[in-house]
Amino acid sequence: MGKGKLAKFADMETYENVFQYPYSVVEHVPFDLQGHWHEQYFHNDNPIVLELGCGKGEYTVGLAKLFPDVNFIGVDIKGARMWTGATQALNEGLKNVAFLRTNIEIIDRFFAPDEVSEIWLTFSDPQMKNPRKRLTSTWFLNRYRHFLTDGGFIHLKTDSNFLFTYTTYLVEKNHLPLVFRTEDLYGNHNSHCAPHSDLQVREFSILNSQLLTIQTYYESMWIARGLNIKYMKFCLPRNGELVEPDVEIELDDYRSYHRDKRSSKDKAK
Repeated sequence: MGKGKLAKFADMETYENVFQYPYSVVEHVPFDLQGHWHEQYFHNDNPIVLELGCGKGEYTVGLAKLFPDVNFIGVDIKGARMWTGATQALNEGLKNVAFLRTNIEIIDRFFAPDEVSEIWLTFSDPQMKNPRKRLTSTWFLNRYRHFLTDGGFIHLKTDSNFLFTYTTYLVEKNHLPLVFRTEDLYGNHNSHCAPHSDLQVREFSILNSQLLTIQTYYESMWIARGLNIKYMKFCLPRNGELVEPDVEIELDDYRSYHRDKRSSKDKAK
């Protein structure tokens, strides 16, 4: 039997790599590390990369092990899940990993301008009936602009055709620079790469092969079910008004593993 939630929460209160600021707390308490992650926590000037909606933290830890010269912060509100990655990072002595338990809706309260270089969105809830809650929506992209470097990268990795299609339309509508897009990451079919030099082509090829080595528990299940894993990388410039795409998108046949879709409608914007 797995360790109980209360015991996990008690553990994390003692973890040096976990910061817990749910909305009800941070509303009244300033976050001292905002603008000071480099010197006060990581003690280096390496780039900071966020994984929003990190779940158990498997991807955050996996990225940190692949790229020891980059700092990674996994963000989620589900503390009992986060305990898994936080515990692994401590046990393995990974100093370039931290976890932040908070609501992603207030993510801009925890980082200062230019403090974050990249954002990963891994298997986010597609929020098919609530556009504002999609982590690639204009509402969230405008939040990311508060702390992401100008032109910083957004990575989207998903099994959801709905979320991937929506994000594709949004990137096109707003002329956001697209670096790479594939509808089948592991088969590498229907891909589009837009690097600017032969060196970037080689660098992305190496990066892509490394990323393929990281699979979460549920990702492995989805692949076993025959679902394509989709991936997109695009840049987010700081300036310019962002506009939602006005297009009907067919809903996924499911919401997540072992769940059926909740709506009887077959399309959403």
